[in-house]
This record gives sequence, C-alpha cells and structure tokens, in this order.
Amino acid sequence: MPRRYAVDGAQNAAATVTVLGLTSASTIRPGIYELLFGCGATPADQAFDMWMRRYTAAGTSTGVTPIGLDPGDPASLCSAGENHTVEPTYTTELLRFSINQQATFRWVAAPDGELIAPATASNGIGLQFYSVSGGTAECQAMFHHVE
Repeated sequence: MPRRYAVDGAQNAAATVTVLGLTSASTIRPGIYELLFGCGATPADQAFDMWMRRYTAAGTSTGVTPIGLDPGDPASLCSAGENHTVEPTYTTELLRFSINQQATFRWVAAPDGELIAPATASNGIGLQFYSVSGGTAECQAMFHHVE
C-alpha cells in the first residue's frame, strides 16, 4: 500500500499567486488524489478562478511539512511550500475550477486518476489563483498525496 500524506497552506488572494505547491524528489512520483480549497475570511461576494499546474522549478516559499496519514509511515520525501516570494515556473494546466469565496471546493481523483508529478527534483504541482474578482481574502488549501 502506498504511503499517504496531507499538507496544507494559505495565501491571500491575488491573480497568478500560488496557494500551495508540492515538490517531488528524484526518487518518487507523488500523486495528488484529493484537493480541498476554501476561504475562512469574512464572507464576501468574491470569485476565484483556480488551476492546478505542473512546474519545473519550485520557486521560493515558506516550507510546510507533509504529515503522514498513517503515523507508522516515514517522513514524506516530498517538500511543500506556501507564501511564495518567487513563483514556481509553471508549464502545464492539469485541473481548473471557479469558485465563490463563500463556498468550499473538494476534488477527489477517480481511481488511478491522481495528478502525478515526475520523479525529478524541483518539479511538482501547485495550486494557483488564475484570476480574482477583487479583494485579498486569505484562502486555504490542503493536498492529500501518495508516494
């Protein structure tokens, strides 16, 4: 059975800003199988257009540690980041959705439908605001991934 992990991050809403990135290592091909996204700020009528994208350089961010869903598993080989001061170098759009700030979004992969990152250092997958209708509400995201 693969090892399963959870990692979360937060970011103020702004166009082309990354909420959370999951970076691979040269020894694994992580697969994101669940995404949760929402906004805990005071309710407002703000819309976000979001996308999950593959990247080839992780950029610069504050590290967040993936936590094992099974406490018996070893530490994750992936790294993760929030609060990017340098955005990742994105290449491919994998998933896109639009949501209102007052809603919560959950995506779960169909069996064998995980979003897979390559077994290449500094490559990974990030959740990025594509466009924001206004305001800078803080939003949160969580990925569940397998290694």
